[in-house]
Order: sequence, then structure tokens, then C-alpha cells
Amino acid sequence: MTPQTRVITAAMTLLTLAGCSDPGFRGVPGVRTASADQVGGCRLISHIGMQPSVYGPVLGGQGVSYARNKVLQSAAADGANTVVFEPVEPGATVYEVRAAAYAC
Repeated sequence: MTPQTRVITAAMTLLTLAGCSDPGFRGVPGVRTASADQVGGCRLISHIGMQPSVYGPVLGGQGVSYARNKVLQSAAADGANTVVFEPVEPGATVYEVRAAAYAC
């Protein structure tokens, strides 16, 4: 292996590992999702919105999943442990993921 190949391989490995630690890819432990009727006794902490970084039929689902996980991360940072996402019409393009964060 040439020195240049080693550097490229090391850089790719570091980038891959950095991506694995991003909560947008792996989720957020300690924060659950719920429906609106399950948070009646909880305290509203904040309203959070995030735009998916990608759209379309191929990557759109991954973009929404990433945005949802980032909303969960933001909720945890605000001190919430439960998130209620606004409903989305099935098949509709999602331009913003919106949710309310609660402490239950």
C-alpha cells in the first residue's frame, strides 16, 4: 500500500466512524416518540422543526429519518424525554419535520 493510499484509507475510516456517532444516523437513546393523546400529563418543553437535507423518491425517506432523529436529539438537549411528531399524509413529500417535545 502506498503512503497516499494509506492516508486516503485512514481519512475514509475516520469519516465513516464520525458518521456512525451522529445521532441523526443512529437515533437518540432516552427519548421516545408518542402520540398526542399519550402526553396529557406531561409538560411541554419546546416546539422543534427541521428540514430534511434530501428529498425525492430515492433518498427522501432517509432524509426524513435523519431529520426525525435530529429532532429527537434537539429535544433531549432541551430536557425532554418524549416527542410527538406532527402527522404527515402518507405519500406526501415532507419539507419540514415538526414536533413538540415534552417532559413526562
